[in-house]
Order: sequence, then C-alpha cells, then structure tokens
Amino acid sequence: MKYLGVCFMGFLYLFIISLLMVMLGFYFVLYDLVIFVEWELVSLNSTSIVMTFLFDWMSLMFMGFVFYISSLVILYSEDYMSGDLNINRFIYLVLLFVISMMFLIISPNMISILLGWDGLGLVSYCLVIYYQNIKSCNAGMLTALSNRIGDVALLMVTAWMLNFGSWNYIYFLDFFMISVEMELITFLVVLAAMTSSAQIPFSSWLPAAMAAPTPVSALVHSSTLVTAGVYLLIRFGVAFNNNLNMILLIIGVLTMFMAGLGANYEFDLKKIIALSTLSQLGLMMSILSMGFYKLAFFHLLMHALFKALLFMCAGVIIHFMNDSQDIRYMGSLSFQMPFTSSCLMVSNFSLCGMPFLAGFYSKDLILEITSMCYLNIFIYMLFFISTGLTVCYSVRLFFFTMYGDMNMVVFYHMSEDNKKMLIGMNLLLVVVIFGGSLMSWVLFPTPVVICLSLEYKMLAILVSIIGGYLGYELSKINLGEMLVSMKLMHLTYFMSMMWYMPYISTYGLLKMPLNLGYNVMKIIDFGWNEYFGSQGLFTCLIMFSKMNQIWQFNNLKMFLMIFIMWFVVLVVFVW
Repeated sequence: MKYLGVCFMGFLYLFIISLLMVMLGFYFVLYDLVIFVEWELVSLNSTSIVMTFLFDWMSLMFMGFVFYISSLVILYSEDYMSGDLNINRFIYLVLLFVISMMFLIISPNMISILLGWDGLGLVSYCLVIYYQNIKSCNAGMLTALSNRIGDVALLMVTAWMLNFGSWNYIYFLDFFMISVEMELITFLVVLAAMTSSAQIPFSSWLPAAMAAPTPVSALVHSSTLVTAGVYLLIRFGVAFNNNLNMILLIIGVLTMFMAGLGANYEFDLKKIIALSTLSQLGLMMSILSMGFYKLAFFHLLMHALFKALLFMCAGVIIHFMNDSQDIRYMGSLSFQMPFTSSCLMVSNFSLCGMPFLAGFYSKDLILEITSMCYLNIFIYMLFFISTGLTVCYSVRLFFFTMYGDMNMVVFYHMSEDNKKMLIGMNLLLVVVIFGGSLMSWVLFPTPVVICLSLEYKMLAILVSIIGGYLGYELSKINLGEMLVSMKLMHLTYFMSMMWYMPYISTYGLLKMPLNLGYNVMKIIDFGWNEYFGSQGLFTCLIMFSKMNQIWQFNNLKMFLMIFIMWFVVLVVFVW
C-alpha cells in the first residue's frame, strides 16, 4: 500500500497544480502579464547570486500541460508497473524528470536552464536503462552521449554570455539582432536544441530510447525531453538571423520527411509512434524557423496531448499482449479491446489532422500558413509529402492492429480491467477532443483571414487521401510475397534505417576504435610484448623449475656426479 500511496499522492498534487497553472496561463494571456521573481541566494561584498524565474503565459501554460500529462502518466504507471518491486523508485525518477523540465521552462537564466537541461539528460539515462539489459544499456548510453553535445553547446553559451555581464538571456534578445558576435551564441543554442529534439544528424537516439518503460515514453515523447529543444528555440527565436533560420528550416523539413519514410517500414509499435514524434518535431522546427513562434508553441501543446494518449494506448496493448510489440502479431484488437482501440484511433486521427480534433487546429493552420509563405518548391513539396506519409503510416497501423484476422500465435487473455490506466486515458481523451478548439480561441483571439485558392486549400486533403490509400495498400502486403522492396534492397534499407543514422552514430563511431584496439591487443598484448614480457618470463621460469626438479630427484647417479664435480672444483681451486 505504501507504493500505491506514492503514485496516488504524486498524481493528486501534480493534477491540482496543472489545473492551477493552466488557469493562471489563461489569465496571463487575457491581461498580457509577465512576472519576474528574483530570489537572492548569496550576497557577499556587493556581489549577489540571484535565481530568476520567469512567469508569463507561455511558461505557465507549458508547465500546466507538463504537470497534467505527468500526473496521468503516474496514475497510469500504478497499474502498468504494478509487478515492479521498485515502483516507488520509478515514481521518484519521473518526478525528478518533471522538476528538471520545470526548471528549464521558468528560467530566463542560462545557469538554471543548464541545471534543468542536465537534470533531463541524467534522469532520462536512468529511465531508459530502467529495464536492465544490454539493449537498454546501449540505448541509454546513446541517448546520454547524444544529449551531451547539447550540454557542451549550452556551457559554451554560458561562458560566452559572461561578456555581457549577466546570464539572463531574455534581457539581450533585442541586442542579439544587431550584434554580429551573437551569431555564435544563437548557433550554439540551435545545436543544443537539435540534439535534444533529435533533428538530423542526431535522430538515432529517439527510436533507441524506446527501451524505456512505456509510461516514460509517454512523458518523454510528449512534453519533456524532446520538446525542451523546441521550447528553447521559441524563447531564443527572435534573435536568429536569416541564414540560421534557413538552415533550421531545411533540417526540420528533412527530418520530417525522413521520419515519415522510416515509420512506413517499421513493424515495432512503439518505434512507429517514436518516428511520428520525430516527424512532428521536424514540423515544429520548420514552422518556427519561418518566424511563427506562437504557432509552433500551439502545435507543441497539441502534440503533447495526443502523443501521450497514443503511447498510453500502445502501453495497454503491449501490456495485454505479454510484452509483444510487433504489429504483425496483432489484428482484430477492436473486438478484444474496444475502448483502448477507440482512444488509439482518436489520437491517431488527431495526429493526421482529422477535422475538429486537437491536431487539426494546429496542423492545418501550419500547412495553410506555409502555403502563404515565400518558400521554394522543394521545401513546400516536402511539407505536404510528409503530411501524406503521416496519414500513410497511421492508416497502415490501423489496418495492422485493429482490422482483419487475429494474427497472434497464441490467443492472449485480453480485458480492460485496469481502472487506473483507463482513467488516465479518459482524462487525456477529453482534452484531445476538445482542447484544440479551446486553445486556439485562447491563443489566437484575433481572427486572421487566410486567403487561398481552391487548389491550395484542397491540397492538404488530397495528400491525406493519397497517403491513406497507400497505407491501406501497404497493410495488405504479406511476408511471402515477392516485393518490389526486396529487389531494391539497398534503397529500402537506406530509407527504413533513417538514412543510416543509427549505423553512423554507433558502428560508424565505434568500428575504427574497436579495430584499432583489437590490432593493438593482437600485436602488442598477444605479440612481441607478451613473448618478451610476461609469457616469456613465465616460460623461462617453467624451464628453470623443470631443471631444478631434475637436479632434486633422489637419484644415486646424480649424487655421485655432483660429488665428483665438487671434488674436482675443490682440487682445482686448492692447487
């Protein structure tokens, strides 16, 4: 009962704080308020160390959403992790994760941002390796080392900002625009954000982090670690110059396209959802680089809601399928688990931009704004192709899991009797359905007219229909068929393996040092060094020991020979 108490108390406190934060956020939007809170930690000889907190509508709303999702994740974990003897340790780690994210959100100061950023990196490593096996250990190391690059970039930003006499970056944002020197700081901030939000070429850690328990994935991929980079860019965004924005736009669009392609080749349920997160992060980065910070933040909030619900539904399915994650073993789940299947499809449709769900209000607005912007045809086409790919893998996932025959080798007993899981999913389902319209009214109170021709207006619907049809065709492919992809194996492997990024970040970095180590061991440790060193000494000692043993045998001839030898020696020396 003690462990369950930790879960319930964590849920209760975070849930109440989240409602308070969201209400405060609405109030701050209405009256356009910003509050700075300064807490003087140390004052010595006119030198003071001050902790500064920034409370505006953006930080309050984001904190409210993070607390809301994390409270439901903790409630969900009570049933999902019920077999774990150390569930209280798990809940404490999740709470540390949330506190680190809170530090990052409310800090206008580089030092406290670094504190929250490092806290996220450290606790995420502990959570990814929570199931202690080789795969989790490797995934945790890849996650930690990828995010260390961002830590180093933020440390360099902190050191560079000493030139201005303060670490409060929010005071210098207007100065960034006119200072050539500040281009380095903004570049390092973008580098840090790219590592945290897993943009190309740092994308490989995001699917690998799926080794963590599913409640952790629901938290990490919705509102904490991967969104930290986007939030940092939203705060720094006004200081970026055009060249940096163009680089960020290209990388964001390519990440979105690459993740959409990879998800269509994937059969692991959690990795499909992880790659969809990567795709949406690319969308946020790209619209942010075009200058629409409020729109990127709006999509960040909506994505947090439906992605948390999507992971929770995936966790229930995996839980009742005895930890099987392969979608080829699933099928006809809508008959076995009707409520979970309904939640999964609502969140999936929200991801695709189905009208009047949460994702529609942000995603459709982003695509229409893109149609009005001055973009080249390459980036514009990638935007819409990536949208079609999102619908494609969502429809493919639907037909593999919900539709058709049951493909499981063994019929598992499935029942939706875990009440706390269902309560968490219910509370998220409500905000996924109604949260988009509510937040759009609050964040965009002034009506904006978007004038597009019929062809441009229908383009999003057209690519969605084409993507849905392709997803349906992909779901009919059986393993025994002679596939086109088998004939183009190299191209297929290139697209399904995220453009070889996992190999570059693991084998690419490790192959040369491992080969060098093997050769050094073979030539030096097992070669001349060993022959003349330890093994040579050992051989000599063995040889001398054998000779000594022969001398010491109780043999009469040996004793007579030694006696004669010493007699001869004495006679020679005496004479």
